[in-house]
Amino acid sequence: MDRILVTGASGPIGRGLLASFEPLGTEVVRMVRGAAKKADEVSWDPMSPVSPAIVSGFDAVVHLAGESVVGRWTDEKKKAILESRVQGTTNMAAALAKSAAKPRVFICASAVGFYGNRGDELLREESPAGQGFLPEVCRKWEDASRIAANAGIRTVNVRIGLVLSPKGGALGSMLTPFQLGLGGRIGSGLQWWSWIHLDDVVGGIHRAMRTESLSGPVNLVAPNPVRNAEFTKVLALVLGRPAFFPVPKFALRLAFGRMAAEEMLLASQRVAPGRLADSGYTFRFRELRAALENLVR
Repeated sequence: MDRILVTGASGPIGRGLLASFEPLGTEVVRMVRGAAKKADEVSWDPMSPVSPAIVSGFDAVVHLAGESVVGRWTDEKKKAILESRVQGTTNMAAALAKSAAKPRVFICASAVGFYGNRGDELLREESPAGQGFLPEVCRKWEDASRIAANAGIRTVNVRIGLVLSPKGGALGSMLTPFQLGLGGRIGSGLQWWSWIHLDDVVGGIHRAMRTESLSGPVNLVAPNPVRNAEFTKVLALVLGRPAFFPVPKFALRLAFGRMAAEEMLLASQRVAPGRLADSGYTFRFRELRAALENLVR
């Protein structure tokens, strides 16, 4: 029976991942902030050094923890987004590197925000980082994980796209206005959205854990990204509602701030799941409509 250590287990991806381990009889230990209250929990502070002893003896470590990027990007918020990922990953990777019984694999979350706003360019794992705050965060985030890689631990940086989840996330925030018939494209609607169903995020992490040839960056996105206008059209179709109310750029900037709006909602990232597909992974949801129907209905 495998022993797995997980950070960020309370988020949508973490909850989905933990549920996937239950039928497998996998022993899962969660790293939690504050006091550990259960036998399967270990307390940690991402901003402080981690004892190598508490991360020793696991077959795999999945590191998902990080400050949410949702919200207005004040200077304080940006600092929390950057430091929670870079310092938290540095502390985790350093502890793993010094542990007596190192894991076979270290799965560290990253994001397609690494690529920045790239228009219609098809982006693969070997594509360079883009320009802006999110690309800087992702680049430093991935660099921090190399402490573990340099210690001989197979390290996989999963660059996660727009996760479609039945609870929370981007889809959760879009459902209410669309159900009320108040949805529509965002900005010009021409920006590419590289989406992925939660089930395939979980499946992709499992594949990365089991596939010895996978290391470094691995894009976790569905094979068929769509433009935002197409995304909103399909969502409205699935919900049986019109989508006549486009959200203009100025409204997004007022709500989220200029930087957050332009780097998250208005950025165009047409990302291909090259290494995951080459590993033989079979996607449960390749097409957006099937994914949304599964989640909404």
